[in-house]
Amino acid sequence: MTSASAALRGFGPVVGLLFGLQFVSMGAMEMSGPFWPIQIKLLSPSEGAFGLAGIGVYLGPMIGMSVTSAFWGRMGDRYGNRLMMVRALIGLAVTQLLVAAAADVWTIVALRTLQGGCAGYIAPAQAYGVQITGGMARARRFAWLQIATTVGSLGGAFLGGLILDRMPFAAVRLTAAAICALCAALAWLSLPMPTRAAPVAPLHREPVAAPGAAGAVSIPAVLILMAMLLASRMVLQVPFSLYMSQIFGARHWMMGVIYGLLACGFVVAAPFWARLVEHRRPRDVLGANGLIAAACALVTYLAGGTDSVALFALLYFIWGMLLGGTTPLLLALVSAAAAHDRQGSALGLAQALQQGASASGIIAGVVATQLYGIEAAFPLVAALYAVSFLVALGIWLAAR
Repeated sequence: MTSASAALRGFGPVVGLLFGLQFVSMGAMEMSGPFWPIQIKLLSPSEGAFGLAGIGVYLGPMIGMSVTSAFWGRMGDRYGNRLMMVRALIGLAVTQLLVAAAADVWTIVALRTLQGGCAGYIAPAQAYGVQITGGMARARRFAWLQIATTVGSLGGAFLGGLILDRMPFAAVRLTAAAICALCAALAWLSLPMPTRAAPVAPLHREPVAAPGAAGAVSIPAVLILMAMLLASRMVLQVPFSLYMSQIFGARHWMMGVIYGLLACGFVVAAPFWARLVEHRRPRDVLGANGLIAAACALVTYLAGGTDSVALFALLYFIWGMLLGGTTPLLLALVSAAAAHDRQGSALGLAQALQQGASASGIIAGVVATQLYGIEAAFPLVAALYAVSFLVALGIWLAAR
């Protein structure tokens, strides 16, 4: 905890405030995350409606964000990323109030989709951080903002469970709405307005952040690789608890612990990966991601073949550590390759593709396990990572 606080202080008070806002707001959004199936089951008129709405309540926000994130990114470049952060938080607060009052599953799915369309907080927060710091320590800053999202999501789910044990489901959403509204007010009152001509960090300080430098890569290539890696990760989002129950006979608390190990591994390793590549060329980062993809393929293949829950848990933690070197570093490459006044557009597009890739991975996992059984989940993940390795290898060779 001390080292984490020191790292954040090293970025300055504004980035520390960004970390806090992202931690709290993302935690608020995930307060109901694990419990939607319970509420949807309660409100569904039939098993068929429950099956469709149970998937839609998770896919809806991803679809909404994938459709609108690029647009909000362009609006951030035009009107300011600080304003877009406040707009997103207000939109989240309003939609939480509406969801709290909804008593029909299809209304909830529609409002969750609207929530995703009104959201788009993460991309302007990242672009704002680049503007306010002039692009310095880009990879480390993105890693810490991703850590804020991950840890906030875990803490939010825990807090939501505590509330749900004592109060109705609507109380969870009302609490989330109040938290998002407070974050919006704090962001508007506390975050300084960045200047239009914020200085960019010197190229020799951060080779990863040098647009057009030798060994630089195209934004579309990096986005494709990032989307494939994320889709591979999300295949297990729905089948995980079923896999743990059928293969290991695990109880719910064990499922929660092992599921959290993935996030713990990410939190532990992401700052290390960021420091490792901070002064590397873009093609070196791509090479590292190719090796990470190959390692993820091996780890997930082994996890799918073991009957030891202890080994499975260890492999899950290692997998999380490997993931710490993927999205934050690739987002840093995207930000580095984009012009300083187009950060919102580039990162908004990246956010849109991330959501689309997440939805694709979830759908692939559900379809594969429905057709071929729960045992097909991990081989599919390993195969997708193997394809990601080949894509990363091709991009790395082209960058040479």
